[in-house]
Amino acid sequence: MWQVVFWTFLGFLFGSIPFSVLAGRFFVKTDIRRYGDGNPGGTNAWKAGGWRVGLLAIVLDIAKGYFPVMLAKNNGISEWMLLPVSLAPVLGHMFSPWLKFRGGKALGATGGVWLALIGVKSFIIYALLTLPVLAIQCEHAVAANAGFISLLVYLYFIERSPLLVSIMLLNSLLVAWKHRQELSRPIQLRPWMMGILGRRHA
Repeated sequence: MWQVVFWTFLGFLFGSIPFSVLAGRFFVKTDIRRYGDGNPGGTNAWKAGGWRVGLLAIVLDIAKGYFPVMLAKNNGISEWMLLPVSLAPVLGHMFSPWLKFRGGKALGATGGVWLALIGVKSFIIYALLTLPVLAIQCEHAVAANAGFISLLVYLYFIERSPLLVSIMLLNSLLVAWKHRQELSRPIQLRPWMMGILGRRHA
């Protein structure tokens, strides 16, 4: 039990480190929360400091989700004990005490967690629905959250793991809640999609 508490606490602590904000302050001498949607994440680090700073921030955000879960797995944490450990980096990023509990949306940390749980294929499966949805409409939050559907389908029908399905359900609900404002907006289709629909109704 104490092992689970330790690794969950460590995961939250890792997840709470605001690497994107730190990268902005160190390399660009600015607060990345002044850019874009004000989110302390890799996207705004990219907008504030260019692709090098953005890529570094994204890699570090993935790493802070990956290493706590992988270290826990390598030290005997398995089965349902992995559930709180896996969610801890995500919650740490979302509710970072270093940012007065106003953290980011945890997509990077989520990617790291699933990299540790099922490997690189998690990114490929996630992209199977994310990229087509992004190509059809303009809201990045809709595309980002759509990717969780393809992961859920994979975990339910292929992995057949109640544990992984449960982690993904909770993880996706947390991320959707952080994106609630963006997800409440009307969907805006891409011009090419509007053109196709316009021709069909002509």
